[in-house]
Amino acid sequence: MSANETSTKPYLLRALHDWCTDNGYTPHIVVQVDENTVVPLAHVQEGQITLNIGLLATNQLILGNDYIEFQARFNGVTEDIFVPVAAVSAIFARETGAGMGFEISPSAPYTDEGAPTEPPHDDPDPKGPAPDRGHLRIVK
Repeated sequence: MSANETSTKPYLLRALHDWCTDNGYTPHIVVQVDENTVVPLAHVQEGQITLNIGLLATNQLILGNDYIEFQARFNGVTEDIFVPVAAVSAIFARETGAGMGFEISPSAPYTDEGAPTEPPHDDPDPKGPAPDRGHLRIVK
């Protein structure tokens, strides 16, 4: 891969997610949890977590080139999930096991316009909830 060439991994993740959905299967990803991954730690086993990324199990799913973001319920509690694509080791259909494995590479901290920041956390806003904003995002 040349220095300017993007990774095929996020494109393959999106394609296999679509394939699972089109065939009535439930797509799952296996994630190596690191300091840049935001998942419910109670569900992490041996440094990994398997997440259902099916359309019925997620809210506001974004399969981006660098990060996978969505909301999901764990034991009845809605959690914000933030996974660097670099930390995804596999995607597969729960019903058949068909899918693909990937190499893990070190994930970078979340950046917005080139400035390093922390990944999103569940810190409550002392001023109360923010006004409801649409699901559309500005892409630069």
